[in-house]
Amino acid sequence: MKGRIIGVNGPVVKAENMKGFKMREMVMVGDKKLIGEIIILEDDEATIQVYEETGGVKVGEEVIPTGNPLSLKLGPGILGNMFDGIERPLKTINEISYGFIPEGVGLISLDEEKLWDVKITVKLGEYLKGGDVYGEIQETETILHKLMVHPELKGTVIEVKESGKYNIEQTIVKIKDGEKIYDLKLYQQWSVRKARPVIERETIFKPLVTGQRIIDIFFPLAKGGTCAIPGGFGTGKTMTQHQLAKWSDADIIVYIGCGERGNEMTEVLEDFPKLIDPKTNLPLMNRTVLIANTSNMPVAAREASIYTGITLAEYYRDMGYHVAIMADSTSRWAEALREISGRLEEMPAEEGYPAYLPSRLAEFYERAGYVENLNGTEGSVTVIGAVSPAGGDFSEPVTQNTKRFVSSFLCLDKKLAYARHYPAINWLESYSGYLNLLKDWYEENVAPDVMDLRGKMLKVLYEENKLMEIVKLVGEDVLPDDQRLIIEISKVMKVAFLQQNAYNDIDTFVPLEKQYKMLKVIEVFYNQGLEAVKLGVPISKIMDKDLVEKLYKMKYNVPNDDFSLLDSLENEINDYFDDMKAKYRE
Repeated sequence: MKGRIIGVNGPVVKAENMKGFKMREMVMVGDKKLIGEIIILEDDEATIQVYEETGGVKVGEEVIPTGNPLSLKLGPGILGNMFDGIERPLKTINEISYGFIPEGVGLISLDEEKLWDVKITVKLGEYLKGGDVYGEIQETETILHKLMVHPELKGTVIEVKESGKYNIEQTIVKIKDGEKIYDLKLYQQWSVRKARPVIERETIFKPLVTGQRIIDIFFPLAKGGTCAIPGGFGTGKTMTQHQLAKWSDADIIVYIGCGERGNEMTEVLEDFPKLIDPKTNLPLMNRTVLIANTSNMPVAAREASIYTGITLAEYYRDMGYHVAIMADSTSRWAEALREISGRLEEMPAEEGYPAYLPSRLAEFYERAGYVENLNGTEGSVTVIGAVSPAGGDFSEPVTQNTKRFVSSFLCLDKKLAYARHYPAINWLESYSGYLNLLKDWYEENVAPDVMDLRGKMLKVLYEENKLMEIVKLVGEDVLPDDQRLIIEISKVMKVAFLQQNAYNDIDTFVPLEKQYKMLKVIEVFYNQGLEAVKLGVPISKIMDKDLVEKLYKMKYNVPNDDFSLLDSLENEINDYFDDMKAKYRE
């Protein structure tokens, strides 16, 4: 059973004689055996989306079935590796054809010859169901890889090998279900477009701690949550995602370079191997997977790349790990959808995007979640997607539809970025829908009043924004001193708290306790200043240069393992204002 090509239009190929093929089946296209996927099937004609360059493919060449949907090999060797959009290892391809990805390189994925040290954890006669662990491999120094029964299999163990060294293709356990016998190897295969099953999706209750003050205190992310980071060119989307990938307390990071420029992925490739994981003092790549699908790589593979990334994430989640996905950027992925839709001559919707853009975005983001896995462990997949609206216009379809499906929206601001204020997250337009869910955790693990403090200081920033409109019209001098104090305190907040230096060893990552204490010091200064204003103390005396300078510098001067300097600064502020207020009362 073979089909025959009758037309080629970029990444889209038409074929006939396709009876017996299935929808979403993976096929080999043409003499070069390019990898493709059937996306439309009508009678004996099919439309195939090809994940490689189709230059040179001719009418009349064959289409060969594989019998499987577009699937990934899930097993040891994923971590520390870099793949293209359909899980082909780029290091291996580079050895085959230096500098380029040749057509028809095939479906190579995990190393089939490498021997892994396997510890078998089951015995003869044991009954295994989907998700149960039958072996363990120390995949990297930090991650223990658990070999799990495919979610759709079950049976009684009838044969077990001894613990030892095996490659991924060797059978180490056999199970029997009725008359059927299944071989369990070191990997399983799973369709990228199908979410992996779980016992139950649980309520989100833990934050994803990032060490970035504006995120952790003002707009917290949650383990198992969804987040969008929209911003125009140069506002720091990639830099913000790099920071989250480096410092968030996820166990594993899946970084999808989805249609970004090659030099941005090069930066990731150069930076990540050098980075040391703060938890383990080992290379960060030990717990990172990179999926590179840059803007000059096949557009159809870009469309598949985010499904590849989330399938890898779900696989490690099933082992009981907390996984964070960085998709950079979903706008480029949507552009791939738009191009393929155009080639299919579908009726375009808003701005040329296909009418099914919202449902595809929803399908992607809803695969995030905090879950109870089939084997009883808990794990989570957190999805953080960058959005790149043209000209920073947030009214365009990708940003607006993404906003419908995510619970955190970290809005990057061009003015802040041009003023060198990073992360350039606009505190007036951003929001987090996880505040109520995380409130108990924050009050128990950080401080009982942390959410009240957040609300109070955010209100100061909102008030300052309103006052600045008046200042633009009539100047600051006409404002009463209590309102001028709000403007001054907001300046302190922006520089001392909201702005963070990714290149400073102390400031690049800040523990939650230090974040809270820093904000508390600013609040103490504000409260004391308000009392002083009521006594008639002029703003010039309240905003003492030396004290304000200490507030600005506390983020660099206070080590992350000893916050006693913050307590001393708080005492110094109280003493300064108590002396001043005593004089004015006299």
